[in-house]
Amino acid sequence: MLGTSSFFSIIIPTYNRPQKLANCLEAITHLDYPQDCFEVIVVNDGGVTSLEEIAVQFQEDLNLTLLNQPRSGAAEARNIGAKQAQGEFLVFTDDDCLPDSNWLKTFALTLTASPNVLVGGRTINALPDNLYSTASQLLLDYVYLAYNSSLNNARFFTSNNIALATRKFQSIGGFATNFKIASEDREFCQRWLDREHKMLYVPEAIINHSHFLTLTSFCQQHFKYGRGAFYFYQTISNNNRSQPTLQDKSYYLRLLFYPFSQQKFFSASLLTGLFILSQCATILGIFWQWYVQNKYIQIKNKLGN
Repeated sequence: MLGTSSFFSIIIPTYNRPQKLANCLEAITHLDYPQDCFEVIVVNDGGVTSLEEIAVQFQEDLNLTLLNQPRSGAAEARNIGAKQAQGEFLVFTDDDCLPDSNWLKTFALTLTASPNVLVGGRTINALPDNLYSTASQLLLDYVYLAYNSSLNNARFFTSNNIALATRKFQSIGGFATNFKIASEDREFCQRWLDREHKMLYVPEAIINHSHFLTLTSFCQQHFKYGRGAFYFYQTISNNNRSQPTLQDKSYYLRLLFYPFSQQKFFSASLLTGLFILSQCATILGIFWQWYVQNKYIQIKNKLGN
């Protein structure tokens, strides 16, 4: 029978952020969970900075494995880590995340009761003084509110805070590695639901996300999300899979007012402006990916002729 000492494999993809990785590993050393009941697998996704020195620092405190791969993207890095994992369960997070001390214990207790579900935890912004990081997290909070309002029938998790049985991850084929831009977590969740598997949202499993953003990187982030969204819907359509439910107009109207329920008026006004900017960047990303795709097809057809 499973228990709070079930063996876990924590998988962390990383790329050129050695200090953030060190902070993440330091937080993991403080987990309220038996040290001999989990391992940590770090996958260096083609980063130019060697991580050997960082790995050595944590060898005494963690059962740590460092893997290296050519730059292939986070999805491939997670899959590589999962192939090396020895745990009954896999836990995925990112190098800019700091788990709370009860994080792994919460996942263990949840998977004891429901070993076949995909469990997702809650993400908290660790940079509240950064307006762009705050806006990015509030957007995610709103998405979780919409998609995971029923904790026992959740529909979307980001890949920086999820846990599931290793055999279930393998049976579904892992993350889709052809998603080089973004939305591999969205595709994974949709594929999971297509198999009629359950998703369970457990907000007590907390990570603190330290993702510093500027106006430029905020716009780039959501432009990338738009490109990923185009590829997501195209993949779903091409594979004749069930189409995810599209949001109606009220979803976007509520989105604009959401900051006012979370922040004071002045801050909320600024955040709403960033929400609008994010949606514009996302739409631009969708059309850009559509243009690039069609241009590629045109060139390919000309060469074929």
